[in-house]
Amino acid sequence: MRTDMATIDIHNLSGEKVGTLDLADEIFGAVNEDLLWEAIKHYRAGQHRGTHATKARWQVSGSGKKLWKQKGTGRARIGSIRSPLWRHGGTVHGPVPRSYDYAFPRKKLLGALRSALAAKFADGKLIVVNAFDVKEPKTKEFRAALNALKVDSTVLLVEAAKHENRNLELSSRNIDGLELVRGSEVHPYHLLRYDRAIFSRPAIEKMQLSLKKSVSKKQRKPAADEGAKKATGTPRRRVKHEKAAEVA
Repeated sequence: MRTDMATIDIHNLSGEKVGTLDLADEIFGAVNEDLLWEAIKHYRAGQHRGTHATKARWQVSGSGKKLWKQKGTGRARIGSIRSPLWRHGGTVHGPVPRSYDYAFPRKKLLGALRSALAAKFADGKLIVVNAFDVKEPKTKEFRAALNALKVDSTVLLVEAAKHENRNLELSSRNIDGLELVRGSEVHPYHLLRYDRAIFSRPAIEKMQLSLKKSVSKKQRKPAADEGAKKATGTPRRRVKHEKAAEVA
């Protein structure tokens, strides 16, 4: 059974280390790439607007009068200029407005979120700050804070769901390649889309607690415990066989 636990450093907005945080092995462990792919596919399908449309025969403008008589002209029979066989006529089985969204199990979504966090941590691109303590809503000062944290590309900011931080919103909204989301709104798509992810300590602690509850019992059992159960189960079966032999 593993006794060591992964930890991550906690910084302030000046880039100084102010502490450490223990990370649960059930969350920041293995990465399921197939599950991540499914979650990203579902998210992007939900973002598909689906406003495409074509006009059917009854929607095309034009006269409904029969162009010529049915027989005797030597030409093909035709009933309307709105026929799909004619130019500017209707479209048969064309695309219509619809939603591309589909049902996706919540357990799979939470599993993909655990894998996305584990991937970010393994790549060294997960940053935790003690708090987004922004005193003034100035973009220049917050950009300096990102530079102190060595963030030089796209970044995702995750704040606690119930923590209102108006100064953070105002000082970060004009920075290109930056998105601010609440802890309850984080999706695996967000973590994979941006190069760095910066969590406030309350946000990462809350997310870790909720994701830990979603882990199945099979994943929580350590390998050592399973091996111990197998070892204790073997002698019992042997004793039964021995007693059966004695009775015979």
